[in-house]
This record gives sequence, structure tokens and C-alpha cells, in this order.
Amino acid sequence: MANANNAKGLIPVQHLNGSPYNGAARKYYVPSTYAVALYLGLPLIATGASDGNGVPVVAVATAAGGNYTIGPMVGIVDGGDPVVAVTRDMPLYHQASTSQYILVADDPDLVFEIQEDSVGGSIAMATAGTKNVDFIAGAGSTVTGYSGWMIDSSTIGTTNTLQMRLLQGVERPGNTMASANAKWLVNINLHSRRNTTGV
Repeated sequence: MANANNAKGLIPVQHLNGSPYNGAARKYYVPSTYAVALYLGLPLIATGASDGNGVPVVAVATAAGGNYTIGPMVGIVDGGDPVVAVTRDMPLYHQASTSQYILVADDPDLVFEIQEDSVGGSIAMATAGTKNVDFIAGAGSTVTGYSGWMIDSSTIGTTNTLQMRLLQGVERPGNTMASANAKWLVNINLHSRRNTTGV
């Protein structure tokens, strides 16, 4: 059976030790000079700059081998209060050219659910193991608030500069691992917190 094409970027689900994700996130800053909208699940990277309060500035990560990410956006800060989408009817995204704090799930030990693409075919389960894979960029939705980023099935390999580590397929009804758009559990392989060179 074909999988629904419903990309949402990186959605945190648990930690590598098996404990559930509890919604923890760190505050980052997006300046009004950044003319790019940010969506839930969108992989981000720290730019090396900070605002006047010392809060690090983030931008969209690059979908290609060798490029690091700090983690995905999981919410915004509205009027000083953190806002995290808890239902499908609560779309959240950061509008372009808007000065705002956002919430990022930046723990390097987080496990995420992400969809594989439909362009490069499906990842062969028998050979996937715990191999690495890169992101492929996708457009976000102002309706759902979610990112359209996925993992690029054509990049799967053992190279240590690939961005994500495959852990296993998501085991639930309706997710056919032998078909395109399958959902996977992954960990960030090139995480900024594990890069010992400062930005």
C-alpha cells in the first residue's frame, strides 16, 4: 500500500536511551532582516551571531552532506510566552522578516520521526541497517505550519559526513517501509553540539 506524502520535517519523539520526549527546547532568535519563513520541524543552524541579550541567532540549515544542524524548530515565543503546537488544528510558523524568538529542540540525543522522499525511490530495508543519509529540502506549509523537509533516499551510505543516522522504520499501521514516503526514526549525525569547532 502506498504511503501518504505528508512531510513534516524532524518531529522529536524520544531520546536515544528510550525515554519519551518531554517537549524541552531552547530559545533562539530570528532577526527581522532574515526574510525566510520558518516552520515546525525545519532543521536550523546557529549563525554565530547573537541578539542584544546573547540569544543565538539561527537560520535554515543546508540540505547537503557535511552541513551541520542544531535541531528543528518546535515552537515560537509569542509575547514572552512559549507556544508549541499540540494539535493538528494549531498551526504555528515564524513569518519571514519578523523579529521573534523561536523554540528549537537542540538536544543531540533526540530521536526524530521524518519522512523519506518519493523522488529517489524507497530505502531498501535489508541494506539500510544504521546507515547515514542527507536531508532534502522541501517547502513549508502556512496551513499546517510544518516543514516539507525529508531525508534523501538517494544519498544513503556509510559516509560519516551524511547528515542523519537511520535508526529504524516507524512501526505503525499505514507506514509501509518498502514504499516511497515511508516514515523513519533518525538521529542527527552532524549535530552542532558535537562539532567541537565553535561557530
